[in-house]
Amino acid sequence: MQQMIYLDHNATTPVDPRVLEEMLPYFNEKFGNAASRNHAFGWEADEAVQHAREQISSLIGSKPQEIIFTSGATESNNLAIKGVAKELATIGNHIITCETEHKAVLDPIKQLETSGFKVTYLPVDENGIIDFIELKAAITDQTILVSIMYANNETGVIQPMKKIAELLKERNVLFMTDATQAVGKISIDVNDLQIDLMSFSGHKMYGPKGAGGLYVKSNVKIGAQIEGGGHERGMRSGTLNVPGIVGLGKACELSGMEMQEETARLWSLREKLEQATLKIPRTRLNGHTDHRLPHVSNMSFEDVDGEKLLLSLNEIAISQGSACTSATFEPSHVLKAMGVSDDLAFATLRFGLGRFTTEEEIDVVIEKIEKAVTQLRK
Repeated sequence: MQQMIYLDHNATTPVDPRVLEEMLPYFNEKFGNAASRNHAFGWEADEAVQHAREQISSLIGSKPQEIIFTSGATESNNLAIKGVAKELATIGNHIITCETEHKAVLDPIKQLETSGFKVTYLPVDENGIIDFIELKAAITDQTILVSIMYANNETGVIQPMKKIAELLKERNVLFMTDATQAVGKISIDVNDLQIDLMSFSGHKMYGPKGAGGLYVKSNVKIGAQIEGGGHERGMRSGTLNVPGIVGLGKACELSGMEMQEETARLWSLREKLEQATLKIPRTRLNGHTDHRLPHVSNMSFEDVDGEKLLLSLNEIAISQGSACTSATFEPSHVLKAMGVSDDLAFATLRFGLGRFTTEEEIDVVIEKIEKAVTQLRK
């Protein structure tokens, strides 16, 4: 049996062996509760957690105390969105987001709509970029939060973050970003970009599942969504997942150290994949060709049954879109917002290359895609 080729790194990544090695002692040898302040076991765990805060803050340009640990980006997004709504409800009730956001942002915002909040969903152009003029026009004196994804999970498209932030600072509106796909993949400085809240997750950057975080700027207050002990500056109560946090910190450290070299390598592999695949007639690339992550490619194949295409490529782990919506048989809301037809959206593949992807694997993938598309069109 041929070994599977994994090209679904936007869904999740394998834990880097160096991350696992760092985590292992905290399951048995160093098992203390980081909130136990009366003995050495607790001190040891707390020290590991604080070290992870420093590793993360070094990667994103924040202060260590501005990192709030959560179970992952979905919880972080809920905490940020609902926390701002809870804290600023007496000031305003308007939130702005984008049609191509992840469901972990759209769903909590839609829930707030049911309780009286007003929401503006910004459209995107055919390249997946928001209209800056529409954003500017949408801001009112009731706007308390703008949430725009840093880099899209399906297309890899990167939004003009600095330009957005400058406008929001002029209007005194909080700026949140779901940076789950971007942190660890591209250089981010939250101070330079004037970001107020930013979510991220360990398992998207070769760390463990179940460990993530929320950057909360020092002067920003949000209402807690989980009560019970006042952990994490009172924003997120609960016993900390010390092994997971240690792994998240190490994953951030490694990403920062290797980012420049890895970016160049993945960009080269993706270019090879795209240049060969786009030679197949009636194949198109979705999303901006320049403003996107270096490891992501989203391509559609006209006159091909998408489900049969996936089945034909059963030795390659790829997807048609977000892993969080794969249970529903609907065309991608991201591609639809970009003007892609339902038929073409169903005939789309998302490729997410990763740290352990080889050129030999890309060669195999190119060959299999060309063969599969040709046979299905016959």
